[in-house]
Amino acid sequence: MAVVEKSIEVGRPARTVYNQWTQFEEFPRFMEGVEEVRQLDDTHLHWVAEIAGQRREWDAEITEQVPDKRIAWTSKQGAQNAGAVTFHYLEPQKTRVMLQLEFDPEGIVETVGDKLGFVSRRVAGDLTRFREFLESRAQETGAWRGEVDQPKA
Repeated sequence: MAVVEKSIEVGRPARTVYNQWTQFEEFPRFMEGVEEVRQLDDTHLHWVAEIAGQRREWDAEITEQVPDKRIAWTSKQGAQNAGAVTFHYLEPQKTRVMLQLEFDPEGIVETVGDKLGFVSRRVAGDLTRFREFLESRAQETGAWRGEVDQPKA
């Protein structure tokens, strides 16, 4: 599994940043290559994206969700990936978003792309576009404040 870790500071309160991140169906507005994210229920998402020129679909499950703090997920079928995004209060109007993504590159093109840093740059670009998207708005586009407990080991 390849791992990418990136962070960015957003000029909005942690609650606002978290609220916007929970609007998964808005991801195509700032995530490069993501064509659609459909929220099936509180913990299941269906993704459609173009990765290394190939259309990929997968289902993901939110495995942990703590309002204003953390969201973790893992794919259940399709493109293999897992990760977590955490939200860190810095100041009343400043939040650090930290994203950790683990993924299994499929085929030679994705493997080479990962080795050349394409995935890392794409994630950094997605976070920058997320910040610009949120900071250009008067408020978040919605919120989901429910919790998902981490599975027991």
